[in-house]
Amino acid sequence: MYKNVKILDCTLRDGGYVNDWNFSHSVITGTYKRLDAAGIDFIEVGFLDDRHCFDIDKSIVPTTDGLNEIFKNVKKQHAIPVAMIDFGTCSLDNIRNCGSTFIEGIRVIFKKEKIDQALPYCKKIKEKGYKLFIQAISITSYSDLEMLDYVTKINEIKPYAFSIVDTYGLLDIKSMTRYFYLIDNNLDKDIKLGYHEHNNFQLGFSNTMHFLSMETDRELIADSTVYGMGKSAGNCPSELLAMYLNEYYNKNYDLSQLLEIIDTDLMTIYQKKYWGYKYDFYISAMQACHPSYVKYLLDKKTLSISAVNNILQKLPKEKKLIYNKQLIEDLYIDYQAHKIDDSKVYEILKTKNILNSNIIVLGPGPSLKIEKDLIRKYVKEPNTLVFSVNFFLEDYDIDYVFMSNAKRYAKFADILQDINLKADLILTSNITPIDYKPDYVLNYESLLYQNDVCSDNSLLLLLNFLIKLGVNNVKLAGFDGFDKNSHNYFECKYEFAIGDKRDFDNYNAMIKNALLLLNKDIQINFITKSKYQD
Repeated sequence: MYKNVKILDCTLRDGGYVNDWNFSHSVITGTYKRLDAAGIDFIEVGFLDDRHCFDIDKSIVPTTDGLNEIFKNVKKQHAIPVAMIDFGTCSLDNIRNCGSTFIEGIRVIFKKEKIDQALPYCKKIKEKGYKLFIQAISITSYSDLEMLDYVTKINEIKPYAFSIVDTYGLLDIKSMTRYFYLIDNNLDKDIKLGYHEHNNFQLGFSNTMHFLSMETDRELIADSTVYGMGKSAGNCPSELLAMYLNEYYNKNYDLSQLLEIIDTDLMTIYQKKYWGYKYDFYISAMQACHPSYVKYLLDKKTLSISAVNNILQKLPKEKKLIYNKQLIEDLYIDYQAHKIDDSKVYEILKTKNILNSNIIVLGPGPSLKIEKDLIRKYVKEPNTLVFSVNFFLEDYDIDYVFMSNAKRYAKFADILQDINLKADLILTSNITPIDYKPDYVLNYESLLYQNDVCSDNSLLLLLNFLIKLGVNNVKLAGFDGFDKNSHNYFECKYEFAIGDKRDFDNYNAMIKNALLLLNKDIQINFITKSKYQD
């Protein structure tokens, strides 16, 4: 006898995190039709969220009327269509009674601390006639006692289904087994049990197979998405799950229909907006924290992976799975600070004739080589001192190498033994020296610029240092600004700038504005063209 197991496909909902739910109307309806034709049991058609305006091309709509409009020419056949609501984002007034809408089920998600507010809302959804699915998101945040209390409350409502939701892809087979039996042994026998996973540890499919293999008389519902399309590391692929159930559970899902969805529609999206397993999602799962914490630190492009892990370990346990930008900013700055007394350094450097020299600061932009002759003309002028920022190039007579980026320093340190460094090395205190000791170390925290986007930009840190030293004018070369359509450095080995190219224009504007403000304290002139100029 084969166990009663079913597939709930979330492509149009969870997959929407990849493309902001902008699939196009034809893809939404076409995907639904093919999923239905494939024999998929439940199809999640998107989010109900009244913070959004209706757009027929998007699978996130403010009302059930919006779903009726999108699917008005679609005939329901085998599958049961459902939608999801994140509690607090859709008023009951925007949800018509079941029978007058395209959907037959509603899945409600909410965080642990909102259980008591959310469950009355769930009850009213059920009273409207819908198959009610309640999702235990971030399952790993619940202790056994908390989960037992949750299940007791669920039994009072008796939803259609209750789901284990591994929001951040943290479960392994052992923990999966514990949660399963804890819930299965205490959940009302008539409530179906579901499982929703993410692929941070590459365990989405294997955990789903394990979930379906558990000893129970209860109907089981496994979530999946076509080609694994979904938030962060993605989900268990529907095509793999369907093939597995055909082979071992006597199902008859039409795999060709699922593959047609990939070939016709999803591959185009995938090539533009990658989803799936990536090392940053792995790190977030390893540290059992929200992936946005990892993204914030990696986007800094200043930290080693060990440093990233060290900072993440400082997150309070109760705040790990709830993203708090201010918290991670504070931890990052605190980690980088390594406060030192650098007053003697300033005293020494003031004796080095820096204040009476022409100061040229070199950045690693393409113009450093394209405009080499022009830059050298300025460098060769009498009484000139040259600073480079986070790099060293033997093409120029550099007097001081300034480094505040630990990642760049690590690369630089590898070659220090192979070059004859005549320049003095200035490090900020966030960097741990390797073998080659710096000539000067500056207090990192005291140089930070007061802007959360570019606070640790190395050029701004150097300018703040020069201002503190008493320098009143400086020339810049090789600070070209970021261009999403071309190389941003004179050598490709330096190509790890800010994280998302979509942010380049904003980042350029931030740096430009910062330079305008600093220009009140130090006169800044550009030798080479820059996006940071007026």
